[in-house]
Amino acid sequence: TGYPGPQAGYQGPQAGYQWPQAGYQGPQAGYQGPQGAYPGPQAGYPVPPGGYAGAGPGGFPVQSQPVYSQSGGPAGAPWMPAPPPPLNCPPGLEYLVQIDQILVHQQIELLEVLTGFETNNKYEIKNSLGQRVYFAVEDNDCCTRNCCGAARPFTMKILDNMGREVIALERPLRCSSCCFPCCLQEIEIQAPPGVPVGYVTQTWHPCLPKFTLQNEKKEDVLRVTGPCVVCSCCSDIDFEIKSLDEESLVGKISKQWSGFVREAFTDADNFGIQFPLDLDVKMKAVMLGACFLIDFMFFEKTGNEEQRSGVW
Repeated sequence: TGYPGPQAGYQGPQAGYQWPQAGYQGPQAGYQGPQGAYPGPQAGYPVPPGGYAGAGPGGFPVQSQPVYSQSGGPAGAPWMPAPPPPLNCPPGLEYLVQIDQILVHQQIELLEVLTGFETNNKYEIKNSLGQRVYFAVEDNDCCTRNCCGAARPFTMKILDNMGREVIALERPLRCSSCCFPCCLQEIEIQAPPGVPVGYVTQTWHPCLPKFTLQNEKKEDVLRVTGPCVVCSCCSDIDFEIKSLDEESLVGKISKQWSGFVREAFTDADNFGIQFPLDLDVKMKAVMLGACFLIDFMFFEKTGNEEQRSGVW
């Protein structure tokens, strides 16, 4: 049908109506017109939090570093990508499958440096590429830390890149002197927390710091032997990891020299742990526990105290 014309009573444009201004060129080149209607969020899709930065390359979400509000973990170093977990591997230990070296860096606590007030220890655990594998934080109360000192019992929580506690270290209160062979140092390694995978027990010796690494059944697997004089003066200190007969060298735990200033005024230490690539991941976790026990027994002091008590 034809155009019916204006409706009855149509009076034309109102007074003051302005026609389009001269120079309007229409839509710009490349404009494709309005897109189809937005279908709305999918069912069950969570609403993004405020400040969500969108997706990364390839449509994958950008993963930000976890923030540990209680542990105080830093968010600067990149995290090691999680490898696929192998069979019969405790959850969280898959990170240890593809590495043969661990670097343990204790964080400097400013309050402890300025006041001497002992705080909970915190550690970054990295691979040889500098990627963070775990973050460890001591869980202890103020009275125990400052009354028992380096001999204090503690629980060490080891977290992965998602902030999940994957390993727990339990150190009971024991004697700090070799004069009491019936109550020597030990630490229990749990992965996941609550499930023991191994133990580190101190072996009595009149002059050398010696330890035994055990599996979850408390069967002896490896030995650890340190130097007679445990004193870090301008050089690294090696604790050798050997077979049970102490004939074969399996790896080592090294206390790394950190420089005069750091050694003299802080108890923040750096360690390196070396082991075979194909070693059972449970024993790798036990070696990590041995590193923390050695740190507390011999290096959890300021530099002057450490040198005064350098002879084990």
